[in-house]
Amino acid sequence: MKILVIEDERKLARFIKQGLEQHGHVADLTYSGSEGLDHIAGGLYDLVLLDLMLPGQTGFEVLQNLRAFGLTVPVMILSALSDPERVVQGLDLGAVDYLRKPFDFNELLARIRVLQRRATTGNDVVLRVADLEMRLVSHEVHKNDVHLDLTNREFALLELLMRRAGQLVTKNEIAEKVWAMDFDMGSNVIEVHIYQLRKKLDTNGMPGLIETLIGRGYRLKTT
Repeated sequence: MKILVIEDERKLARFIKQGLEQHGHVADLTYSGSEGLDHIAGGLYDLVLLDLMLPGQTGFEVLQNLRAFGLTVPVMILSALSDPERVVQGLDLGAVDYLRKPFDFNELLARIRVLQRRATTGNDVVLRVADLEMRLVSHEVHKNDVHLDLTNREFALLELLMRRAGQLVTKNEIAEKVWAMDFDMGSNVIEVHIYQLRKKLDTNGMPGLIETLIGRGYRLKTT
């Protein structure tokens, strides 16, 4: 899953991010409610882990604004506010779960797995471009009915390209939406992942689907 952590206690936020990534997830960090809301609106997240006592906007205000903007990403609250009234308020505002601090990290992972299983029992969301088919809930990609084994980053990168099929996607957009927000733009990590993704997509000597627009970015061909 691609997860956004909105937590102003930076040491805890980094601990959560590290733990999530060690267990195969992709995690971004923000340290205020306002910044977090901006990233939810512009990102492709499967889950948000939300503190309540935040600068800029409180967690409750973030939940209210998510509903007002029609954003449906699942939100799990992580908060030291443990009185029943706050728990009920958070759930009533649309959070799917509420975990009290301090928490055991294995319990957090277990609750995330529950949300993953819950998502897979519903209708899957399918993206189709040319001979590619991506199932967002079950996290599967097929090309000409052949299953492709993608890493989490490759999956997120391909999802962005498929959602913007036929359009230019800049390196800055990829860094912002697929990688962490402190991404080093001087590195060649994006180019390496594009190369690896091309190797998996370009089969049987057919022309590649991912087109490089030199000095501008990348585009996924629609035919």
